[in-house]
Amino acid sequence: MMWQMVNLILFLTAAGYGIYLFYKAVYHRILYVKLGKPSDFRKQREGKWGEFLSQVFGQKKLFKDLKSGIMHVVVFYGFIILQFGALDLIVKGLTGGGHLPLPAYDVFGLLQEITVILILAAIGYAAYRRYGEKLPRLKKGWKPSIVIFFIFFLMLSVVFSLGFERVWLEQEPSGYAPISSLLAALFGGLSTSAAQILFYACWWAHLLILLAFLVYVPQSKHFHLMSAPVNIYLGRSEPVGKLSKLDLEDEEAESFGVGKIEDFTQKQMIDFYACVECGRCTSVCPASNTGKALSPMHLIVKLRDHLTEKGTAVTGKSPYVPEFAFSTIGAHALSASYGEPEFDGVEITDIRPTLAWQKSTWTHQAKDPKDLNLIGDVMTEEEIWSCTTCRNCEDQCPVGNEHVDKIIDLRRHLVLMEGSMPTEGQRALQNIERQSNPWGLNRNDRANWSGEVEGIKVPTVKDNPGFEYLFFVGSMGSYDLRSRKVSRAFVRLLNEAGVNYAILGNEEKNSGDTPRRMGNEMLFQQLCMENIATFEKYGVQKIVTACPHTFNTFKNEYPEFGLEGVEVVHHTQLLDQLIRQGKLKPKHEVKERIVYHDSCYLGRYNDVYDQPRDVLRAIPGVELVEMKRTRENAMCCGAGGGMMWMEETSGKRVNLARTEQALETNPGIISSACPYCLTMMEDGTKAKEVEERVKAKDVAEILELSVFGGHPAHNKGLEMEASAQ
Repeated sequence: MMWQMVNLILFLTAAGYGIYLFYKAVYHRILYVKLGKPSDFRKQREGKWGEFLSQVFGQKKLFKDLKSGIMHVVVFYGFIILQFGALDLIVKGLTGGGHLPLPAYDVFGLLQEITVILILAAIGYAAYRRYGEKLPRLKKGWKPSIVIFFIFFLMLSVVFSLGFERVWLEQEPSGYAPISSLLAALFGGLSTSAAQILFYACWWAHLLILLAFLVYVPQSKHFHLMSAPVNIYLGRSEPVGKLSKLDLEDEEAESFGVGKIEDFTQKQMIDFYACVECGRCTSVCPASNTGKALSPMHLIVKLRDHLTEKGTAVTGKSPYVPEFAFSTIGAHALSASYGEPEFDGVEITDIRPTLAWQKSTWTHQAKDPKDLNLIGDVMTEEEIWSCTTCRNCEDQCPVGNEHVDKIIDLRRHLVLMEGSMPTEGQRALQNIERQSNPWGLNRNDRANWSGEVEGIKVPTVKDNPGFEYLFFVGSMGSYDLRSRKVSRAFVRLLNEAGVNYAILGNEEKNSGDTPRRMGNEMLFQQLCMENIATFEKYGVQKIVTACPHTFNTFKNEYPEFGLEGVEVVHHTQLLDQLIRQGKLKPKHEVKERIVYHDSCYLGRYNDVYDQPRDVLRAIPGVELVEMKRTRENAMCCGAGGGMMWMEETSGKRVNLARTEQALETNPGIISSACPYCLTMMEDGTKAKEVEERVKAKDVAEILELSVFGGHPAHNKGLEMEASAQ
């Protein structure tokens, strides 16, 4: 009786202290998050239950990697089941052999033992993936692996406690307790007193490991066990990738964008603590895959480290418990001379040079975190300008982190507050501001592409005020000589289908997507308001465009600025609809092996994957094949996020890597549905010197060949102009 009383007091002391330390570690991180700008969490919670349940309890994102998903589900649900077992084991130790009064207790015990074995197998596989398969995206070393030891010894303490309990209480072997019965048989020669001592030794080991794990969790990447469900629940209910609106007329605003860690919102800061460092984001990032400095995982980790260290300095609350065991002197920062990743280009893509660069440049130094510059000491401008905004990182992230908005916020500060950006990008934005196109060509030449297309006059809104669809051509479709062919093919198809359409002609302006993704929110908002005024002037009800970037901006971002009641469709969606309605009839064979490249802004941003493929499948003679990275996991062409107008100065060109992935399918045509992608794929075939064998074509151009035969729309004057240039 005395032993049980002492044991209870020790238990309450240990458990109370462990829970107290856990509370401190969590509470201090909450204080750090509160340093950020307030978020409207009520708005963000709207309509999130379905997504919350599918991601947290359905583990939807984790199954993008099937083997990893199965392993994680076993551990996730195994731990939920074993919490009841842990409670039962605590009762046994405190009562001297009693247990929870559960119905079918033997079945409960069997479930516990099966779960222990499954978790041990899953943890063994986790260790194998990290150190056997040596997946590049998974970090190595004691810190990333300590949880494996925690779980392994926690499971051993469970089964040995149960085994020694059977010897101590002289229980008979049972089929409902196969593991503990086997252990009891092995230690059957022990006296009951010895077995009792060993039971309590294992019982205390189990308790202390459990409490140590509890205290460790919020101080490590495993804080995601708590913060990830919160992060997913508070995730956006608006269109994915939609950027926040800056109030540029706020006279009290001291700065725009993010120039210091406190400029991030509290929701963005929760992202930092939700990161599990699994590397899935980095493994698909086009920048990381081609030897650029940017790694989405390290973006989040570095911002988290900086927030924790600066939060400690500002609040005076240490992130570590017990505090006496850890030092908070100094801070992580980029090393003085960081250079560039060394990319050898042997493989099509390789994230290892970027990972090595990140590891070698992010070091703990004797610096005050309050003296560090977010841009320069934590993130380099090279990293910030390497992002193509493709959102593949976000699509892969199992904890709902968003990376792109953080990068755009950093760009906004550089552009709006410091006037800093790559020279080519600055030139493109100046041209857009002056002539409403990135090349600075005369704004009055915007409609020159139309001319006479096979005898068809392309009507403007003034020529045809009763139009149904406004065809918003965009800067690429209006000025770029290659993309003009797509514009002419599309209007030819519209005319054949009897679609009542018109263009704005020289009244059309840039959509503003490029300025916004490059951080110039002021120019974007100016263009946005001017475009909306034009749409209202002509009573626009439906817009069709061949540019996914324009499509996404009009559809998902313009409504916040006043565009209401306007249906926005991509040209492949309309073409697919016209084919289904029988208004377009692909009748001529196009005997080609075609691989389709998904545009990021059409696919991941707007979930348009099937319509372009359905158009191609409707064409007789077409053999449609897929790349290894396709649909949701398709790799970016490298032109998004303003990169179309900037030079890649390190590593391998993204479009070259994507072209090589396409060439693995041995195609005759690389098809796309975006003028940026078309340009990048065509440049890629030229760089690989296969342009005579492999052509890059838009979906509309291929459909044009099938509807009209082998004579694409042309205009002699424009063709001569193209030849001359």
